[in-house]
Amino acid sequence: MRIWFNKTFSSISSVLMCLRQAVDIEPITTIVTHTNTAAPAFLVADEYAVEPKGLMGEAYLKWCLQFCEEQAIDVFWVAKEARFLGGQRDKFAAIGTQLLLVAEPEVLALLGRKGDFYRTLPPEVALVMDNIAVHNKTEFDQAVATLSQQHKSLCIKPSVSVFGLGFRVLDTKRDSITHLVKGVEYEIPLSELRAGMENTPEFPEMLVMENLRGYEWSVDCAGDNGQLLCAIQRRKLAAGLGQLIDNNAEIQGMVERLTQHFKLNGIFNIQFKLGANGPRLLEINTRPSGGFGMACLAGVNLAQLVVQALQGKALSMAPLQYGLRVGEMSMPVILGRNDQDTTVEIEDLES
Repeated sequence: MRIWFNKTFSSISSVLMCLRQAVDIEPITTIVTHTNTAAPAFLVADEYAVEPKGLMGEAYLKWCLQFCEEQAIDVFWVAKEARFLGGQRDKFAAIGTQLLLVAEPEVLALLGRKGDFYRTLPPEVALVMDNIAVHNKTEFDQAVATLSQQHKSLCIKPSVSVFGLGFRVLDTKRDSITHLVKGVEYEIPLSELRAGMENTPEFPEMLVMENLRGYEWSVDCAGDNGQLLCAIQRRKLAAGLGQLIDNNAEIQGMVERLTQHFKLNGIFNIQFKLGANGPRLLEINTRPSGGFGMACLAGVNLAQLVVQALQGKALSMAPLQYGLRVGEMSMPVILGRNDQDTTVEIEDLES
């Protein structure tokens, strides 16, 4: 079986390394492509190629179809342009290629819009933090006044964001110069944020939310079209202490229901954080997490489970080793020679 991973985040390297260690599967060949000629994933793939830069939509579809035909791809594990390519399954099926996507295109779109995601998620599936969407200063002030009656600490983030970009805790006591001098991160003075809004009558949707101040869990998952194959909880500890392989029953229940509700597939990550009233869902990441490799140290190769499901094989899974404390260490590698094209453009920075 030839499995192609197109342009994606550097965390795919952990998936590829797990596939190298996989047992109880038919032989596979991993192929990786990226626009960055020095993509780290090239070092752990069986084969690799450089993608043309700047291709989107129909132009990228045409290139992908041609690549699948020329390389005899059996399974296309889609990352870049997943929403668009997901609507073209028939074209890939016609040339003998199966698409593997985390969710259907409309679900992928919903998961990327946190405001709509929170508003439409049934509470019997999973619970989210109290939040109010705002688009201007008046709505912002009303949201702060309402939520302040219920919560001691509030935060704000853009409705559309990745990597937590734009997330800030609302600081009601200190100004920005104090933040700068003290090295305060991820906070913003409430008064200065309000002053800034005076010059921006309308802005893209932001979410004012209760600030969850307890433990955070990152849950790495393997699924098969709505069936949860395995979920490994990593509870984040204080800096320098690593992460704990955890077994929170409330979180496990929400993961199972979310997987079924959204018919999640392949490898994905779900994040939770503890609030005053229990764990609350933060987001569903439709890609392997940066800590995917740490999760698999718990004794289950999540990438192997996905391939076993693809190949119609019985799952081989040992009991998870709860209570392990895991971490990561960096390792120096050679990415190439200086006579290669190592120009990096903005679109490559996601790697």
